[in-house]
Amino acid sequence: MKIGPLNIPIKEDFSIKSLLNFEKTPANMLIAVLTLSFLAMFVVGIATYLIHGHHAYNVTREHPWGLLIAVYIFFVVSSTGFCIVGSLGDVFGFKDYMMISKRAIFGSIVTILAGFAVIAFEIGHPVTMLIYNVLSPGLTSAIWWMGTLYGVYLTFMIIEFYFLLNNDMKKAKIFGLSGLLVGLAAHSNLGSVFGFLNARPISNGVFYPTYFILTAFITGIFLSFIVMGFRYKLDFNAQTKKMLEGLAKIQGLLISILIFFVTWKMLTDIYGGMPNRAEVAEHIFHSWTFWAEVILAMAIPLVVILTTMGKKPVLMFWVSLSGMVGVFFMRYNLVHDTQLKPLQMLKTTEYQLAPEWIHYFPSTTEMFISLGGLGLCIAMYYVGTKVFNLDEEHH
Repeated sequence: MKIGPLNIPIKEDFSIKSLLNFEKTPANMLIAVLTLSFLAMFVVGIATYLIHGHHAYNVTREHPWGLLIAVYIFFVVSSTGFCIVGSLGDVFGFKDYMMISKRAIFGSIVTILAGFAVIAFEIGHPVTMLIYNVLSPGLTSAIWWMGTLYGVYLTFMIIEFYFLLNNDMKKAKIFGLSGLLVGLAAHSNLGSVFGFLNARPISNGVFYPTYFILTAFITGIFLSFIVMGFRYKLDFNAQTKKMLEGLAKIQGLLISILIFFVTWKMLTDIYGGMPNRAEVAEHIFHSWTFWAEVILAMAIPLVVILTTMGKKPVLMFWVSLSGMVGVFFMRYNLVHDTQLKPLQMLKTTEYQLAPEWIHYFPSTTEMFISLGGLGLCIAMYYVGTKVFNLDEEHH
C-alpha cells in the first residue's frame, strides 16, 4: 500500500496501465464491452440533449417526469441501501459485516454520483440550480431539502470512506453515523416529494417516505450480493458465506414487510372507489410492469430465501441480479403510475375532452442517458477496485 495525494492509501500496483489488466474471461469481456457501449451512449445522449433540449425527451406537460427521474431515484435508492449495509459494520459494530463496509460505502458514493450525472440533464440548468440553491433556498420545498441533504450526505460518505481507508475507525464511525442519519432524512424526503402531491391521490400520504427507506435497505442487500459475487468470483470463503447468510435472512424479513406494505397500499387504494385513486390502482394492478416488480423483486427472492434459509449465496447472487431488474421497474412504476391519471379542470365539457390514460414511452435519448448512468457507475466502481483496497484489513 502506498500513500497518494491528501494522504489517501492506494494500491502499490496501481497505474493507468493496470486499469486494462483484468482477467479476460467471456463474462468480464462482455461487461467491459457493455460498459464502454453505455458510456458511448451517455455521450451521444448528452450531445442530443444539448442540441435539442427537453424536446429530445418524450416528456410532456401531462407527463413531466420521465425515465431520467426514475433512474435518478434508482441510483440514489441504491446509494442509501449501500450506506445502510456499510453502516452495519463500522457504525453499529456488527463484526461479521466489517468485511463489506469499505466496499459498500464506496458503492454508495459511486451510485449517488451516477444519479447526479443522470439528473443533471433533466434539471435543465444544474449550475444555476446550485447557485440559487444557496442564494434563495426554498425551505418549504421537499425537492430543495432533498437536494441539499443529498449533497451533505455525499460529503459525509466521502469523509467516512477516507477514514475507512486510513483505518481510523473512531472518526469513520462518527461520519458514518452522521452520513447515515442525513442519508435517511434525504431519502425519506425524496419519498415526500411524492407523498406531498395533493393533486395525485394515488401517491399522496405517508406511505412513500417510509416505503423509500425500506426499499433502500432491500436494494442495498441485493447490491451487496452482486458486488461480493464479483469480488470472490462466486467462490465464497467461510467468513463471506456467514456474512451473506446473515444478509439473506435480513432480506427475507424486509421483503416480507414490503409485501405486507404493498398489499395494504393496493387494498386501501382500491377500497371505496375513491375518484382518481381507485381506478388508477386498478389500472396499475393490470399492468405487466407492476407484476415484473412483484415477481422479480419480491416473490422470487422471498421464495429462494425461505427454501434455502440464505445458505446458497451463489443462487442469491443470481436472484439479486433479477431483483435489481425488479427494483428498476419499482422505480419506473413509481414515477409513471403517479402521472397516469390526467389532471382535470373544473368544467371538463367546456375546457377539455373527457380524460384518458396518459401514455408515455422513453425516447432514445432518455434511454441512452439512463444506460450511460449505469455505465458510469460500473466504470467508477471498477476504477475504485483498482485504486483502493476495498477489503477488510486485519491488524
